[in-house]
Amino acid sequence: MDQRANQSPENTPPPRRRRRLMRILFTTFLIGAVAATTIAVGGLWLFNRAFAAPGPLAEEATLIIPRGASVRAIAVLLEGEGVIEDARVFSLGVRALGGERPLVAGEFAFPAGVSPREAMALLQSGKIVTRRLTIPEGLTVLQVLAAVGAADAMAGDVPPLDKFGEGTLLPETYLYVRDERRAALLTRMQNAMTETLDELWRERSPDSAPLKSPEEALILASIVERETGLAEERPRVAAVFLNRLRRGMRLQSDPTVVYGLSNGAGTIGRPLRRSDLANTHPYNTYVHAGLPPGPIANPGRDSLVAVLQPVKTKDLYFVADGTGGHAFARTLAEHNRNVARWRRIERQQRNK
Repeated sequence: MDQRANQSPENTPPPRRRRRLMRILFTTFLIGAVAATTIAVGGLWLFNRAFAAPGPLAEEATLIIPRGASVRAIAVLLEGEGVIEDARVFSLGVRALGGERPLVAGEFAFPAGVSPREAMALLQSGKIVTRRLTIPEGLTVLQVLAAVGAADAMAGDVPPLDKFGEGTLLPETYLYVRDERRAALLTRMQNAMTETLDELWRERSPDSAPLKSPEEALILASIVERETGLAEERPRVAAVFLNRLRRGMRLQSDPTVVYGLSNGAGTIGRPLRRSDLANTHPYNTYVHAGLPPGPIANPGRDSLVAVLQPVKTKDLYFVADGTGGHAFARTLAEHNRNVARWRRIERQQRNK
């Protein structure tokens, strides 16, 4: 039997009433959905605005992010140091928008007004603060070790002096990061000198023939480095010494005497005396012919180039000219005149 025949008309809403009820329900649902979406979009807009807004930092600040710190811990640290306004915004932003890129530990420089989004990008980039240490040409190993020992934000002690041969540390500007070990930086200096010397030795000129090995080139380059501070003079000073070596003449270099008298310190705190030139220590090139037993300083690349690519000249002598440079001469007579001129300049300077 058809069961619909037993349904009461009173229990069945008319079609028009049912349609009206459905419209009301659908409208109510639609309004709720729109309201929820509006709230969600509005909240997302407000969050993005807060995440991208400039922060409270008034000027650049350097901050160390510890290894193993969580996103929340980093956020609290940034807020505590005044880099960001709200740790919660930073934490949510990193988790929602940071993708798979982690926040890197290290020392970072945050620019003034950095936003949470920019702070996140900086910490993800790994662009940690890089420091510079410039080692001037002509320092002794003892002086270089003192400079590395005084360098800011480095870790570890300076190795003992006997770990380094004189002249084996290449002077230049070295980059390092916080907590880099001093021993590691010195190893870089040693490797740089070895590589530079090997490279330049392979490219040496036939005019450097008196030098029989890279070690001899290093010794002469260290003397050239201490003899003149003018880059344009180095190839000519080197040529003078090479000419003297060819002829079997003594180098007669004052800096070698100073090195021997100072026991490697590189300075004696006074002018040389005539008696110093007669001292028989092994580094005295007024007494001993040929090169001294080792370098007297750490020469730079330019001085190494100067001894391995010297200019062509017949000069055998040079002396200070009073202008910061030197007067060169081929003969002893000409040299003696230059020396007399320099003595007069010295007397005038003392009498002022």
